[in-house]
Amino acid sequence: MAPILVMGLGNVILRDEGVGVHALQRLLERYVLPEGVEVIDAGALGLSLLAFLDGVEDVLIIDAVHTGRRSGTLVRFEGEEIARAEAMHLLPHDVRLQELIALHGREGSSPQRLVLWGMEPAVSEPGLELTPECEARLDALVDAVVQELRSWGVDVRPLQGRPTR
Repeated sequence: MAPILVMGLGNVILRDEGVGVHALQRLLERYVLPEGVEVIDAGALGLSLLAFLDGVEDVLIIDAVHTGRRSGTLVRFEGEEIARAEAMHLLPHDVRLQELIALHGREGSSPQRLVLWGMEPAVSEPGLELTPECEARLDALVDAVVQELRSWGVDVRPLQGRPTR
């Protein structure tokens, strides 16, 4: 299997901006990922994420995405769609993902596949808990990530004794 990186992005002290990190934690609480899949709680690491891209062929990112839709709405972007979302300031980060990939590509190979699963946040204010709107949709976001990974041929299995949807 080609090396795969799953990153949860976001700032967990700004409530719904941390949805990517919260989703990643829930994924790890409920599922076992096979060897060849690296998981990173990337928070808001910025340029230091470059080190994690070495040898990675596929990248799946989980993050908050500001589309103007109803809170909790799930969105999926792939490849160049991510660059367009960044250009429209839909993603709440100082370092642009496409720029990061381009910088890494100068040193080595760029990932072949880049997919972002996101959720529309309700608020971006200080606090550690997700809003009820986003908390209610967190399982749906995790399910979407699991289905994406399975479509890539990744054998994602539920943890024994844990109910999954």
